[in-house]
Amino acid sequence: MSTGRDSGGVDSAPDSRSGSALILAVLASGQFLMTLDSSVMNVSMATVAQDLDTTITGIQTAITLYTLVMASLMITGGKIGAALGRRRAFGIGLVIYGVGSLVTGLAPNLPILLVGWSLLEGIGAALIMPAIVSLVAANFPPERRAAAYGLVAAAGAMAVAVGPLLGGAVTTFASWRYVFFGEVVVVALILLVLRRVRDVPPSPVSIDVPSAILSVAGLAMIVYGVLRSSEWGWVLASPSGPQVIGMSPVIWLVLGGLLVLYLLMRRQHALIGKGRDPLVDPALFENRQLTGGVTMFFAQFAVQAGVFFAVPLFLSVVLELSALETGVRILPLSIALVLAAAGIPKLRPHANPRRVVRLGLASMIVGITILTAGMDPGANAAVVAIPMLFMGLGLGALSSQLGAITVSAVPDAQSAEVGGVQNTATNLGASLGTALIGSILIATLTTSVAGGIEDNPEIPASVQQQATTQITNGVPFLSNTELDNALVTTGLDEPTRDAVVAVNSDARLEALQVAFAATALIAVAALFGTGRLPTRAVGSEP
Repeated sequence: MSTGRDSGGVDSAPDSRSGSALILAVLASGQFLMTLDSSVMNVSMATVAQDLDTTITGIQTAITLYTLVMASLMITGGKIGAALGRRRAFGIGLVIYGVGSLVTGLAPNLPILLVGWSLLEGIGAALIMPAIVSLVAANFPPERRAAAYGLVAAAGAMAVAVGPLLGGAVTTFASWRYVFFGEVVVVALILLVLRRVRDVPPSPVSIDVPSAILSVAGLAMIVYGVLRSSEWGWVLASPSGPQVIGMSPVIWLVLGGLLVLYLLMRRQHALIGKGRDPLVDPALFENRQLTGGVTMFFAQFAVQAGVFFAVPLFLSVVLELSALETGVRILPLSIALVLAAAGIPKLRPHANPRRVVRLGLASMIVGITILTAGMDPGANAAVVAIPMLFMGLGLGALSSQLGAITVSAVPDAQSAEVGGVQNTATNLGASLGTALIGSILIATLTTSVAGGIEDNPEIPASVQQQATTQITNGVPFLSNTELDNALVTTGLDEPTRDAVVAVNSDARLEALQVAFAATALIAVAALFGTGRLPTRAVGSEP
């Protein structure tokens, strides 16, 4: 990391100030807001769909587009932040995000929801999140950055865990709209104290429009393909999905997106050869420490998304707990996460970052393994308590190190650029984790249900044949109550219904076991990438 004053005109080792707690609260609140929406919307989909007179598919489309807009604009948003000045970009992003939240809260129908939430909030997030990375570097000296980045990252992860609890409570006792009105209030409060945050002045850079278009197009194609994979199939098209040249559109979207990103990198080399500013410096991807940190971010969010996809299904569908009860069961993860993210830099400020990340991944693997082993017919809500603690400690350990690792790998002048790349990796990781684990879960459930019905002598042959035909498109993850109610409408007798429900119960647990095992496999694979991480803590003297 550079010392003194870097090329961006920023003191790379700012003095500690009495207002640092307020600054940290401002930046952490911004990170919390960016992550809260999706987790709240996931538990409120049915209510939102009813209020807006639309379908669950419509709300899922809004969630998909929010992720799509945010992820595809992240690199461009980081470059815009460098051109405008990071605090200004943060403030403009907050205003756009606040307007989007207000529009969402007032939305009378789905199109207005798409404009407010998916578009405006997505654009705002793409400006805010890269700026946060730069502003932490500008406001905290190197020896305190690990703790600051840890708490900011913990705020984002907490939003994922607290979202179901908050969304469930507000939706149950008031209206989902109050969550978005509350965000407007938080945005206003942040704007009131934003001047207390030390700024990173604008850099004399220009934004290459063709590069920005290539970046948005390539990332959008990949993210959209991944998000549609569970519905369309990864390579082979699902029976009810569209086909392109006899295959699923997903594989063509991902391949096309990768090709566009390749063209983007060729253009960056060409711009540098002409002495012009690239959108993203290709040299960043040759930086061993940076690529190691970004890879760990990708893996962390893939594992985190997989767990947060499967655990609520177990609690809310298998055990049929309410959204509020589900959120309470996940709460230990948030507590452990904050304790680890804040405690490790405070108690062990000079700890070996590589070792901390490896121990964090090990803790996550232990937690997921316990979850996998706990998926049996007698399992109750208590089975998630210990795994959530291990997951929280692991996520907190990674959060305490990775932000400082990535930013310290380059001069502070490139921190916004790094922020764009880093947040792109986290969005891709979260999207891929959710889609991959979701696909594995549904595929396992479908196979298990089909086999269970075929091998069950209590189910008549005619019903077996009909079921085999109907489940080729995939079996929905239904609770016993939902399935039994659906079977009643088909006119099946009670013994047959009970047999089908029993098959489905066993298949659900098997599907969850496979999904958790796949998530653990991602965490184990991430261990192989830790060799690129530094062994010396950020800010430590050589």
